[in-house]
Amino acid sequence: MKNNKNKLLKQTFWDFASKTLFLAIGMFFLIFFIMKMIEISDWQWVFTLSPKWYYQAKMLFDTGNWIPNIYLFVGGVGIIIIFVWIYFLLKKVFSYIKALEEASKKLIVQDEEYIKLPEGLEEIESRMNELKQTALNNARKAEKNEKKKNDLIVYLAHDLKTPLTSMIGYLSLLDDIKDMPKKQREKYTKIALEKSYKLEDLLSELFDITRWNAETIVLEKEELHLGRMLEQIIDDFYPILKEEDKEILYNSKETIVIEGDPDKLYRVFNNILKNAIYYSTDKIITIETEKKEEMAIIRVINKGKNIPKEKLDRLFEKFYRVDTSRASKTGGSGLGLAIAKEIVTLHQGKIAATCEKHQITFQVELPSKKS
Repeated sequence: MKNNKNKLLKQTFWDFASKTLFLAIGMFFLIFFIMKMIEISDWQWVFTLSPKWYYQAKMLFDTGNWIPNIYLFVGGVGIIIIFVWIYFLLKKVFSYIKALEEASKKLIVQDEEYIKLPEGLEEIESRMNELKQTALNNARKAEKNEKKKNDLIVYLAHDLKTPLTSMIGYLSLLDDIKDMPKKQREKYTKIALEKSYKLEDLLSELFDITRWNAETIVLEKEELHLGRMLEQIIDDFYPILKEEDKEILYNSKETIVIEGDPDKLYRVFNNILKNAIYYSTDKIITIETEKKEEMAIIRVINKGKNIPKEKLDRLFEKFYRVDTSRASKTGGSGLGLAIAKEIVTLHQGKIAATCEKHQITFQVELPSKKS
């Protein structure tokens, strides 16, 4: 806004200077023209008014004393004109400054009142109203996200208590009953272990929520073989795949090399695959890769419940979850895909989701390394 003010003042000053210069030159030539016409007429017209005036004028004209006087006159008129223009210019500029000062106060007020500026400031008025509307939208979005975050912290805090209580209960039984049968002891130990894993996941989600607005993601890029990275991620999912009785099919047809942050991209595909495994209604999850022009394209495809378009558009919002239930496996913080989008965007890539006839596809585009 300060730049707009300076631009306006400079433009107004140069408009004034040019107009004043042309007006002064015009006035000079006009008066000079009038004096020449008087010279040509030999002052005869004065005689019709008064013989006395005629002889005085004739004497002044013949001696040439009128020349300095006329320049003095033109200069005086020019100075008067300049002062008049300066007065009106400053008046206009100060009215603009006052209007901008009042508008700047309205700019920080969170209401729907439209900012109105004087004629000539239409461009600044439009920009200030855009800024105000953007600030309003951001404030509402922040308030909405804050409410979602607070609600999720309450939900997660409740969920933290559930597995912790179970763990304490089963571990207490194992500690109290020394002669517990081996089979029963193994069963209770397994349950306690599962609850500890769930507790770890919930603590990770809480950590993500607290650091989301406090940490700026910094990339540490290096050359990555896309196929090897995806194969490593698939291997890491083996225990979950076995438990869910599902399988990930991936056949890389070509070698694709990208430049990216391995840890951050690991998290992107980890989050996408985790969603695909937990929400898939089919046993098979498919990963496809291809190189198209200068982009590496990765698709994760699974069968599942149809997702309405309005929900698809919101999948990458912070704290948004399609499944609003607090299921032990699928209920998450709603940060996974939002963080994935943030990371992909920082890599100058794109991420999107589509759903057609129960087939859900997550597509990630990343710049490939030029060969």
